Amino acid sequence: MFKGILINKDEQGYHAALQNIDDNVLPQGDVTVKVLYSTLNYKDGLAITGKAPVVRSFPMIPGIDLVGVVEQSESSQFKVGDRVIQNGFGAGENHCGGLAQKARLKSEWLIPLPTAFTPKQSMIIGTAGYTAMLCVIALEKNGVTPDKGEILVTGANGGVGSFAISILAKLGYTVVASTGRMEEVNYLQSLGATEVIHRDTLSNPGKPMAKERWAGVVDSVGSHTLVNACASTQYGGTVAACGLAQGMDLPGSVAPFILRGITLAGIDSVMRPITDRKEAWKRLGEILKPSVFDSIAEEIKLDTVVATASQLLAGEVRGRIVVDVQTE
Repeated sequence: MFKGILINKDEQGYHAALQNIDDNVLPQGDVTVKVLYSTLNYKDGLAITGKAPVVRSFPMIPGIDLVGVVEQSESSQFKVGDRVIQNGFGAGENHCGGLAQKARLKSEWLIPLPTAFTPKQSMIIGTAGYTAMLCVIALEKNGVTPDKGEILVTGANGGVGSFAISILAKLGYTVVASTGRMEEVNYLQSLGATEVIHRDTLSNPGKPMAKERWAGVVDSVGSHTLVNACASTQYGGTVAACGLAQGMDLPGSVAPFILRGITLAGIDSVMRPITDRKEAWKRLGEILKPSVFDSIAEEIKLDTVVATASQLLAGEVRGRIVVDVQTE
C-alpha cells in the first residue's frame, strides 16, 4: 500500500481523494519508481475536479509529471537507484501518474534527471517549464532573435508563462507579459518582463489584422487571445501556441498568415519525442539559475492537492505548484 490521490467515477459520482492505494491499481510498465516530487498543472486540476474529461479510465492516479528513484526495472536503460523524470505520455489521463508515492511506467517515457537540477527543482520546472522551453526553441528555429523586437507572453502568471518570461529574458529578449492579475506586476517584472499589459487588451474579439508589434509570441491561452496575438505579429514572426485556458476555438482569419507570412507553431509536450525532450531539458540546465526557483514555486503536500486544484482552475495560483509526495 502507498498514499496517493485516487480519482474514481461510480454510483456516487466523480470524486478524487487522498487515500491508501493498493499496488494492484498500478498499470503495466517495466520500471517502478518511488516518486519524490510531482506537480499540480492545469490539466491535473481539470482531472481532479472533473471540469473536463481528462481522465480516460478509472480508477486513476492523476499527475502528468514526476521525478523519482527507480525501485524495480526490467529495462536495460534504467537500473535500481537511477533518478528519472516523467512528463506527459498520457500519465494521469490513461495511465496512473505522479501524484502518489509510487508509479509504474514504461521505460521509453523516462529520461534521466539532468545533473543541473535537484529532484525538487526538476518538478518546479515540470511540464510547464519544459513546454516553455519548447516554445522558445520553436521561436529560435524560425529565426526570431532578440534583435527582432518584443516577445509577447500570454497567461503570464501561470507556470508556462512564468518560465517563458524567465527563459526569454535570460536569452536577451524584450518580453511583454499579458495577465489578468495586474497586482502581480512586480512578480512578472522580477522574472524579466519589461512591460505588463492587461489580458483584456487581447481576450476580446478583434480585427483580422492589427498594427504589427510582436516579433514572436508564447501563448498558453488560445481562443481570441491567440487570434489577436497573431493579428499583431510582425511580418515573418512566429507564434508558439501551447495552451487553451481561454478556449479551444480559433475565431480568426487567415490574413496574418497570408499577408504577413507569420508562422503558427503548435507545441505539443505530451507525446514529444525523447530527443526533443532531452534537448529542452539540456537547454533549461544551461539557462536557468537556482535563484529563479524560489520566486516561481510553492510547495505543498498530498493532503492539500485536491483543494489546491480548485484554486488553480480559479486563477488563484501564481507560478508553479510542486508536490512533496513522500512527506506525511
